[in-house]
Amino acid sequence: MDRDYAKPLDVEALAHSIPMSAGHFSRQFRRLFGESPYQYLMTRRIERSMTLLRRGDLTVTEICFAVGFSSMGTFSTRFTEFVGVPPSVYRTQDPPFREGMLPCIAKHLTRPVRNREA
Repeated sequence: MDRDYAKPLDVEALAHSIPMSAGHFSRQFRRLFGESPYQYLMTRRIERSMTLLRRGDLTVTEICFAVGFSSMGTFSTRFTEFVGVPPSVYRTQDPPFREGMLPCIAKHLTRPVRNREA
């Protein structure tokens, strides 16, 4: 999922590849990662979109489709749910990290967390 975050999530195929049932896979995934496969995928997509928004060379619509969303409305809703502001507002904000900061710290500071969980 980390590599293919832009592709549709297929829990059945993921479960079949290890082999286990989709239900058991989902339960084990949640136990190990603390979130469902769908939530994990959304987190990866939002992380990538945050990076692309900071880079600034693509439109919000291009980023929406590049990270695997099929609807601007869904993208904007999910982004706002995770980050707290819409993508267009996030783009204009200063990044929460400084030049020269260790990548692991920068990644921690920019990791999206659902507002309800923050």
